[in-house]
Order: sequence, then structure tokens, then C-alpha cells
Amino acid sequence: MKKVLYIGSFVAAILMLMLVLWKEDYYLPLSFMFIGLAMLPFYVRLESKKMRAEEILLIAMLGAIAAISRIPFAPLPSVQPTSFVIMMSALVFGPEVGFLVGSIAAIVSNLFLGQGPWTPWQMFCWGMIGFTAGMLRNTFIMKRLWGKNVFGFIWGFVFGWIMNLWFLLGFYEDLSWPLFVSAYAASFYFDLAHAVSNVVFITFFSAIWLKILGRIKMKYGLLK
Repeated sequence: MKKVLYIGSFVAAILMLMLVLWKEDYYLPLSFMFIGLAMLPFYVRLESKKMRAEEILLIAMLGAIAAISRIPFAPLPSVQPTSFVIMMSALVFGPEVGFLVGSIAAIVSNLFLGQGPWTPWQMFCWGMIGFTAGMLRNTFIMKRLWGKNVFGFIWGFVFGWIMNLWFLLGFYEDLSWPLFVSAYAASFYFDLAHAVSNVVFITFFSAIWLKILGRIKMKYGLLK
């Protein structure tokens, strides 16, 4: 059932992306449908899964920590520990928890920083950071500090590249390759700031975070 939901998520994303490219006059609404369908299986899985109150509380707390940690860094564009917190949650508790923490962090932090059409895209992006980190958590690469740093650095750029799509679909009617190139070039320094900040937080704080979350998981038997 779990695999079916995950596969369904990606199939929905691909189908909606094809519709976005096909129906040129409806880029933005179709993109929101694409984002919604891609996230839906994760929430369906959460609703159908029997969870203890402590486990639900832990997911909510991790999402809140990831969200609140973004606020003090708001004056520094793209520099925030949110992606780091999401990664650490996923590495300890798995891809489902990683996705939920990421999507919760986006919507909760935007209660303070401003909700808008970009919120579902941020929910998807941060959710996918958690999902992919959780899927790779038992691999050789993610067991090494340099591997976590490479992962965080790459996602710093991928996050920005996906968010660029929202900007282009939301503000431009006639899309063209020169427009894409200029938008992605303009976002380079912001994406780099996100990538470098991920590496900094992972390098200095990943060991203690993984230790603390691992002890919580083992001591209370949560989210095994």
C-alpha cells in the first residue's frame, strides 16, 4: 500500500506536468493541481495509519521547530535552518515523517512571513527534501558527513529551481527559453546561499541533532 501511494504520487506529478505543458492557457491552475495531487498520497497515508498521540505530537513539534527556525533568518534571503531540520527528521524517522515535517514547516512559517500562492510550492519542495532524505537514509552516502553535505548542497539549488517555476507560471503569460534562463540566472545567488547554509548547518549541528532524535526514537519507541 505504501509503495502504491508513493508511485501514485509521482505518476500524478508527471501527468499534471504534462497537462501544464499541453494547456498553455492554464499554466498556473494546473500547476496547483499538480502540486496538490503530488502531496495527497502522503496525507492519505497519514490518515489511514494508526499512530500514537505521542507520534503525532512529535511530527507536529518537528514541523513547528522547522518553521520557527526560519523566522529569525528572514532578513537573510534563502539562509535558514529549515531544510536542515527537515533533513535530520527524515534521516531518523523516515521519508513519510520527513515529507510531513517539511510541508508543515512551510505552511506554519508562512503564517508569520506571509501566505500566498507560493505556499503549496514550498510545502512540496520542503516535503520532497524530507522524503528524499528519508529514502536515502540507509545508503552509504547519507551515512557520511560529506554525503549529507552534498545532498544538502544539491537540494539548495533544486529547491530554488522548483520555486522558479512558480514565479514564471505566476507572473508571465508567454514563456520562452530566454525567460527561463534569465530567471534561473537571477536566482543563482539566492540558491547558492540556501545550498551553502545547508552545508554549514549540517557540518556543525547534524551530529548532535541525529543523536538527540535517535535517543528520542529509541527511548520512547516512536515512529519505528
